[in-house]
Amino acid sequence: MTASTLTEAVDPPSGGQKSARRSGRPRFGRAAVLVIFGLYFAVPILASFLFTVDDPVKGFNLSAYSQIFSVAGLWPALQLSLELAAATIAVVYLLLIPAVVAVRLGGPRLRTFVELTCTLPLVVPSIALTAGITSVLRWGSDNMVPGQTTFIQQLLIDIQNPTFPVILLLAYVVMALPLAYRTLDAGMRALDVRTLLEAAQNNGAGRTRAIVTVILPNLRGALLNTAFLTLALVLGEFTVSSILGYVPFAVWIVNGNAAGQGPVTVAVSIVSLVLTWLLLLVLSAGGGRRGAATPANQ
Repeated sequence: MTASTLTEAVDPPSGGQKSARRSGRPRFGRAAVLVIFGLYFAVPILASFLFTVDDPVKGFNLSAYSQIFSVAGLWPALQLSLELAAATIAVVYLLLIPAVVAVRLGGPRLRTFVELTCTLPLVVPSIALTAGITSVLRWGSDNMVPGQTTFIQQLLIDIQNPTFPVILLLAYVVMALPLAYRTLDAGMRALDVRTLLEAAQNNGAGRTRAIVTVILPNLRGALLNTAFLTLALVLGEFTVSSILGYVPFAVWIVNGNAAGQGPVTVAVSIVSLVLTWLLLLVLSAGGGRRGAATPANQ
């Protein structure tokens, strides 16, 4: 062993010393950012919780939370929102998964067109989208002749069924496209899709089977994130559904506040927020375990 080798063995490289010094320093900047963001999220939630439990007469009271299961209109509104969310997620999957896979495998020149189309709803305000929908629906009703309803007019009537308003579903799909496309496209970019497809085809799988059984399972993280973002969008959307006259979950909360049920509706909002966070944690934990298990299996 030479002297230079001994020196290198005893004295760590200068880069390692700098790295060690950096790792030993208190990360005040990172801690400050975490504290600021923590306060940004925690203070409104804590204030809302105090509003629900602070009774001017009785003091601390949890009656707002005990009324959640008996308050009128909550469960129909929540059921409508969940049904619309499930349908929106299904339609978004049907539209975007084939498009993203096709762009990735066969038509990279279409990427700009697909990306521009899916991003376009970001520049269209919800109120403008609702105004366009209302104009189309009004055209059908204004030109309707009793006993001579055309197919288009009957279709416009059917999609406004309050039990399951398809017009609201279509609006939600349009609004979910930007986030869903970005999420799926990011997941697809992280994969070597062509190599996976060729490997599956070399093992006897057809193109469709290779996409369904090899490509899509590797996209499960992006698919879960897409579903979660779409669910959050549908549960929190107010403008379109309120103007069109429907009462999903978000509209019920606002109407309840206006009707003097403020503590109960705020309690429902807090519970729904906690449940949404728990769902996100479950999805993240599930994705993390699958991601950690994949290399071991390989």
